[in-house]
Amino acid sequence: MRNLVRSRNFYLMLLLDASLVAGAYYLAFYLRFDGDIPEGFLWLFSRSVAPLVVLKILIFFAFGLYRGMWRFTGLNDLRNVVAASLAATMTMIVYFTLLGRALGFPRSVFVIDFVMTLMFVGGARVAVRLIMNRGSGLPEGLWGADRSRKRIMIIGAGNTGEKVVREMMDSPAMKMRPVGFLDDDRGKLGKAIHGVPVKGVTTELGKFQHEFDEVLIAIPSVKGPQMRAIVAACDKVGKRYRIVPNIGEVIGGQISIKTIRDVRYEDLLGREEVSLDSALLNRIYRGKRIMITGAGGSIGSELVRQAAKYQPAALGLVDFSEYNLFQVENDSRRRYEYIPVEAYLVDIRVERAVRRAFAAFKPDVVLHAAAYKHVPLQELNPREAIFNNVKGSRTLVRIAGENGVERFVLVSTDKAVRPTNVMGATKRVAEMFVECMNGGERGAGGCRFMAVRFGNVLGSSGSVIPIFQEQIAKGLPVTVTHPEVTRYFMSTAEAAQLILQAGAMGEGGEIFILDMGEPVKIADMARDLIRLHGLEPDRDIPVRFVGLRPGEKLYEELITEGEGIKPTRHEKIRVIRGRHTDCPTLNAQIDDLIACAETSDHAAIKAKLHEIVPEYTPSK
Repeated sequence: MRNLVRSRNFYLMLLLDASLVAGAYYLAFYLRFDGDIPEGFLWLFSRSVAPLVVLKILIFFAFGLYRGMWRFTGLNDLRNVVAASLAATMTMIVYFTLLGRALGFPRSVFVIDFVMTLMFVGGARVAVRLIMNRGSGLPEGLWGADRSRKRIMIIGAGNTGEKVVREMMDSPAMKMRPVGFLDDDRGKLGKAIHGVPVKGVTTELGKFQHEFDEVLIAIPSVKGPQMRAIVAACDKVGKRYRIVPNIGEVIGGQISIKTIRDVRYEDLLGREEVSLDSALLNRIYRGKRIMITGAGGSIGSELVRQAAKYQPAALGLVDFSEYNLFQVENDSRRRYEYIPVEAYLVDIRVERAVRRAFAAFKPDVVLHAAAYKHVPLQELNPREAIFNNVKGSRTLVRIAGENGVERFVLVSTDKAVRPTNVMGATKRVAEMFVECMNGGERGAGGCRFMAVRFGNVLGSSGSVIPIFQEQIAKGLPVTVTHPEVTRYFMSTAEAAQLILQAGAMGEGGEIFILDMGEPVKIADMARDLIRLHGLEPDRDIPVRFVGLRPGEKLYEELITEGEGIKPTRHEKIRVIRGRHTDCPTLNAQIDDLIACAETSDHAAIKAKLHEIVPEYTPSK
């Protein structure tokens, strides 16, 4: 309250409310007696008005009517006004009863006073909001057109559409003015939200193309086919179109017009928003020291952002790339000032460096996302794949068990299933070592070791989307390996969220499989991306097929026969418990594999991989 009374605006608000309350009280008498107040009641009014005004103002304080800014008055503020006015009226009745003056006092004055107080106090706040926001996005004709503002047509007259319109009106600096809604629910046609009319359905966008400058898609849960239809309609009118992202993509959990972005391929993919067990995630990760390897990579950096939601005691960022580590450390310190962040420039292949990082950070949870993952490069450099994906992972698992880590989650890949390439085979060996460390039960030192297997991540470094986008931007043909090649895809945010969910569910020894939905034809993806750039595939930009690269398959799998997949309590996560190799045998095989890698004999490396992973069939 001390801060409030120092404000000049506060005094004006207080004076206005006091005047309105006194006026409402007088008007109650005036209306009750049809403009001719008897002398006795006029005397009663004059003696009681001052204490009642003070009493009501104090009640308004108690209900928080002076905490908000009137220019942003909303429904919550009006609800508070109703509650405060009702409480003031009840107090007024008690006041007169205690003074013994209720007898003979006109009961209707209480009712009229309540109504007048509500109208005056609530109306004043609404009037201030209308005046302060004059012309800030309201339709033409109400306040008049503001030509400096960009005219926005909003697709989706739902909760999200209402929020962005309200934000446009409350924030004149955004220079946006909503001119209408389009919605496929015909029951909304002819209605209005905050004075903005619902003009038609989505397919009628072209009919209104001269009324707007830009389209805003405000349907965060829109599915792939519907989004494709919306994008096609926007392409026809030739105007810029953007989208409000779904809440799972927004770290702060608040959808805002400030988060709008251009439509991306993941929007066309139309994957449903991830539902998480927040209570479980908070129980497992809150207050824990979480170490993330490969923290500068696509998955690693998203794991950092998602893990920060659960208020860990500290975040330990491990990466071999100085630049990537610098980027993710700076971003984390800027975003999460309340969380201690420690960065470790460490090569996981060097055991002493890993031990130093563990000794310094003392993690409770390790999320292991560091890996070499580019299939053709690993085919050409199998030695490095063995050192990083196998030796480095084994080193991390062993040290985690020795240092009392509670949970260790290996980020794996669908390429580990019936692998035809070195990368997939090395990740399968890492999965096997994680399994054997548990022996099917709790692992070394009580640690729960588990793996999470999923497909490709949209927009990750080296994925096809950035490559296609670069080719389109330069006007080059988009190169696809094969007309029938398919892959599973999910967004980085979805992958990171489900990794955390699976890691929290694990008891140890599991391989969790993320639901990747339906596989996507890469050729279809290429054509969709060309259209997102406002071009026509095979007319403006050709699609050229160049043949499969070394180690690549036409399609990927998430499970292999005999693994025994089972559902979990989460609809997007399944689990398998594969055959468990005893650790001494597997350790000896890995030692032999590392010895082969040191000779750089590619044939010997692949032969040893086949011995450890019999389902591995090297591509010719």
